[in-house]
Amino acid sequence: MPQGDKSKYTDKQKRQAEHIEEGYEKQGVPKDEAEARAWATVNKNDGGGKLPGGSGRKKPRK
Repeated sequence: MPQGDKSKYTDKQKRQAEHIEEGYEKQGVPKDEAEARAWATVNKNDGGGKLPGGSGRKKPRK
């Protein structure tokens, strides 16, 4: 994924980043810095981008 490409993020992650960015802007952080901080926060919380599907359970060993 090229730097700046947000196509691999879910709609929920995009909404979260927008909300976080707005909060930073209200605190007086410049727009570019607010956006960078917002995406860093989303990545920290979710690991970034869409994760592989599945229930999260591992297959039993044989």
